[in-house]
Amino acid sequence: MTSSSPPAPASQHPPQPLRPLRRLTARGRDEAHRVASPLELFFDLCFVVAIAQAGVELVHAVAAGHAGEGVLNYAMQFFAIWWAWMNFTWFSSAYDNDDVLYRIVTLVQIAGVLVLAAGISQAFTDHDYLVVWLGYVIMRLAMAAQWLRAARWARGAERTMALRYAGGVLLCLVGWLGLVVLPVPARPWVFLVMAIAEMCVPLYAEKDYTTSWHPHHIAERYGLFTIIVLGETISAATVAVKSALAEHDALSELLPIAAGGLLIVFSAWWIYFVVPIHGHLRSNKESFLWGYGHYLIFASAASIGAGIEVAVEEAVGKARISTTAASAAVTVPTALYLLTVWALHSRHFKVGLAQQLVLPVTALLVVCCTFLGDWAVPAAGIVSALAVATGTALTARAAGRERPAEATAAAS
Repeated sequence: MTSSSPPAPASQHPPQPLRPLRRLTARGRDEAHRVASPLELFFDLCFVVAIAQAGVELVHAVAAGHAGEGVLNYAMQFFAIWWAWMNFTWFSSAYDNDDVLYRIVTLVQIAGVLVLAAGISQAFTDHDYLVVWLGYVIMRLAMAAQWLRAARWARGAERTMALRYAGGVLLCLVGWLGLVVLPVPARPWVFLVMAIAEMCVPLYAEKDYTTSWHPHHIAERYGLFTIIVLGETISAATVAVKSALAEHDALSELLPIAAGGLLIVFSAWWIYFVVPIHGHLRSNKESFLWGYGHYLIFASAASIGAGIEVAVEEAVGKARISTTAASAAVTVPTALYLLTVWALHSRHFKVGLAQQLVLPVTALLVVCCTFLGDWAVPAAGIVSALAVATGTALTARAAGRERPAEATAAAS
């Protein structure tokens, strides 16, 4: 007969407080129960403030009939926001030690994105990128400091990787200065060159050593940011409808737009989270393509809200564009979102041609809804909702076919 000794009282081993400053060393990729921290959630929330500012300016540009210029400016502002967010997300997945210095540097990055947000309006209207550049410099200097701190405690190939990251970040800052000092016609080319250069930094830095990012943690971080962006889309659309109702008695025109917009956003959420993507993130080759592709997912998701605002303004006569153009402001980003989510997420889990075609065909039908006049947005919402229903039914049918086959195999 054996007996177990009683557990020691909790008072004998009180929890030891963590030191304010700790080594910034790599975390384990197989670490159990890895979830987003409160600091990361706060970081995401503050970055969405900048996305909201870019969305407001996009609405003004499209509603005024300057869609081409507005989309280009939006793409440039959104890249700066998204790239800074993404760099921090992957770094924190590998190196977050949550000590005092790490928190302070992260808060500096948050301050940088708020400075950037303050300059978005000037960048859109006056092509003045000075404040945006300053905000980006603050964020990127803080990121370089994090990599230099990681290099201090690293050895060998890991240290080389961290130094490559820090050097690449600092070198790109010099190139981005072209947005401030070069003539306006040259700035889109500066953006294109520097965006490519920025995206090459991780590929170069990790060519000999891969950071220990956590697949579950990365998938959760991207999913949470998607939720926040979609929430901002709903908020923007709600404010637009509320303002229109306060100034115009146009409930019959606005209600279909609001209903269609909600169906689109609800469907967008469902489609993104219907499959667990972390199992697909096994190497840098897969994860880089997946992570970079989210520029289109995040940008299009945020643009849906801006498009709904444009549709509302057109319905009450405040926009200087046609109904078709206002409808396209909703249907085009919706179709882009559907195609990108299919390419990055869904196609890896679909079985058979029917399942694979659901989202591409839906994207095509949503674009066709553009030409339905006042019913374009509600029709796009119905098509999106039907895509969810169709995908769910096809998945259920496939699962139903698998059960008898599994039972037969088990019996034999």
